[in-house]
Amino acid sequence: MQQASEHVKRFNYLSSEINSVYHEASLQMGLSDSASMILYAVCNHGGSCPLNDICRLSGLSKQTVNSSIRRLEADGYAFLEDSDGRKKTLFLTDKGKLLSQNTVVHLIRIENEIFESWSEIEINQYFELTKKYLISFSEKLKQLSMEKTL
Repeated sequence: MQQASEHVKRFNYLSSEINSVYHEASLQMGLSDSASMILYAVCNHGGSCPLNDICRLSGLSKQTVNSSIRRLEADGYAFLEDSDGRKKTLFLTDKGKLLSQNTVVHLIRIENEIFESWSEIEINQYFELTKKYLISFSEKLKQLSMEKTL
């Protein structure tokens, strides 16, 4: 059985630690991870966001997004409206906007401050390498999938 290289272990460790920090932030804000991610996506879209975009941007399953949205609706933080036929868009209520201002907007501010503290070279390196990793990983997964179908 093949084990991960030290580089992969380090990468996985850092990714897990980042996820853990976001989880702790959600707990401190009194939100579930999924509610936090949904509110974050909606805030980044100006107070409303298509349901499909929420799934794509958050990385959450449709089932998890739907469950979490039902809870946000029940608590009076958000509501869904039909848009473009069968598509739906999530909107924040005034109560939801206030919740977001007191929670995920602080995360967005912190993230912005971090990137603002980096040089343009550091930012470009980070994004170039992250994109390179993503593209390579996606391509190799496609190759693996194709090999399995042959």
